[in-house]
Amino acid sequence: MTIPGVPSNVLVAPDAFKGTFAAGEVAAAIARGLEARGRPADLCPIADGGEGTLEVLAAALGAEIHQAAVDDPLGRPVQAEWGLLRAGETLGSGDGAARARAVALARIGVGGRGHRGTTAVVEAAQASGLDLVAAAERDPLGATTRGTGQLIVAAIDAGAETVLLGVGGTATTDGGSGAIRAIRAAGGLRQTRLTVLCDVQTPFEDAAVVFGPQKGADRDQVRQLTRRLEGIARRLPRDPRRVPMTGAAGGLAGGLWAAFGAELRAGAPAVLDALGFDVRMRAARAVVTGEGKLDRQSLAGKALSEVATRARQAGVPCHAVVGSRALGPFEARILDLQGILGASTLAQIEAAGRRLAEVL
Repeated sequence: MTIPGVPSNVLVAPDAFKGTFAAGEVAAAIARGLEARGRPADLCPIADGGEGTLEVLAAALGAEIHQAAVDDPLGRPVQAEWGLLRAGETLGSGDGAARARAVALARIGVGGRGHRGTTAVVEAAQASGLDLVAAAERDPLGATTRGTGQLIVAAIDAGAETVLLGVGGTATTDGGSGAIRAIRAAGGLRQTRLTVLCDVQTPFEDAAVVFGPQKGADRDQVRQLTRRLEGIARRLPRDPRRVPMTGAAGGLAGGLWAAFGAELRAGAPAVLDALGFDVRMRAARAVVTGEGKLDRQSLAGKALSEVATRARQAGVPCHAVVGSRALGPFEARILDLQGILGASTLAQIEAAGRRLAEVL
C-alpha cells in the first residue's frame, strides 16, 4: 500500500550469514523477494569489522582490489585481498545524501574535504582467518597474525596513508605478536595512520577465555593462552589490559594499539557511517536486517544490533531475517525488532522478503 508522505522503498541491510552467504548475497535475495511483491529495495549490505568488511566497504566505496602473498595462521602461503581508495575518489558532492556520506566517510578517515592521501581497507580474516584452517588443523597456541602484519605492510608499500583494519574471525590468540613483528621488520608504520575496526568490546586479558574455544582451544590451552597474553601485555610499550576492544581478534587489536598507537573503533558504527546508513534509513519506510545466527553475541555491538538501535531511535520499523535463532523472547525485546523471520537458504531468504513485502 502507498501512503502519502511515507517512503515506498525498504532499506535492506543484512550482515553476512557467517560461513554460508556473503552480506551482498543475502541483501540481493531479500530484495528479490520484496521487489517480486512490488516493494522497491535499497541494498545496503553491512559488516561489523569482522569477516566481510572488505567486501562491503570495497563495493560501496569503489575500492581497487589488490592481492598480496602472505602467511596464513599456520605459516603457509596464501593470496589475500585488500582494497585501496585513492585520494579524491570518495568525495561526496551534489545532493544532501552525497554530502552526508562524505562527512560520514571523513569520520573514519576515508574521503571528505582535506583528505589527500590514499586509504587501504584490510581485513584480518583474509590472512589470519579461522576459515583458512580446517577444523582438524587448528592450532590455538601456534596460530599467528604474521600474515595480517604482512598485509598491512603491503598496503603501506602501495602508498596508503591510512589503513582501516577490520578484525574478527581470526584463528589466532597471539596478542598481535606476529603482526607486530612483521610490521617492525618492514620498518614500522612509516607515518601511516592505523585504525582498527573491532567487532567486540572484550578486553585484552579476556580474549582467550571468551574466544579461545571457538578457535579450538581446550581448557588447558585457554589457561596457557591467557598466561601468554598477560606476558605479552607486560612487554608491550603500553598495557592493553582492561581497555575495551583490545581483545578483538585474540588480542590483535590490543597489540596494535599498544605497539603502534592504533586507534580502536567499534566496527559496526564505523561501517554504517561509511555506507551513509542514517540518511538512507530515514528515506525508507522500513529496514530489513539479518545475520546467520541471532544469539546473545548479537546484543554486544554486532551489526544487527547497531542497525536495530539506529532504527528504533529514528522511529523506523525494523525487521530481521536470520539463519537460526538462539535468543529468548526477553532478550529479543531488547532489540525491539518488529519481526524475526528464519531462513537458512537463499530461496528461503527470498521467500522471507516476499512475506515482508506483504506487511511493510
